[in-house]
Amino acid sequence: LQLGAAAIINIKAGRVGGYLEALAIHDRCRAAGIPVWCGGMLETGIGRAANAALAALPGFLLPGDISASARFYNRDIVTAPAVLEDGHVRVPTGPGLGVEIDEAALDAFTVHR
Repeated sequence: LQLGAAAIINIKAGRVGGYLEALAIHDRCRAAGIPVWCGGMLETGIGRAANAALAALPGFLLPGDISASARFYNRDIVTAPAVLEDGHVRVPTGPGLGVEIDEAALDAFTVHR
């Protein structure tokens, strides 16, 4: 940022050390007037909920890489998987990350305890 070498920053929480680091990068970029966008990978509904909340911050001015769960999974491990609504994924509003774990799905996918 000090060198002016970036016009846009992609923030992937998993690559930058977690959501606290992602928030710090967002804040620093916002203060410098650099827009950011949220990158995702193959997250389950838990990770998608966290990324949707991150991408809802004011410095995220470009579309994020957050898609419907069904794009990668036939069955997710949350009771209300992420879906696209007019090209957008809704930010969950429940307690914590805003999603509930589908215990039956989690049990079905668990290989070892």
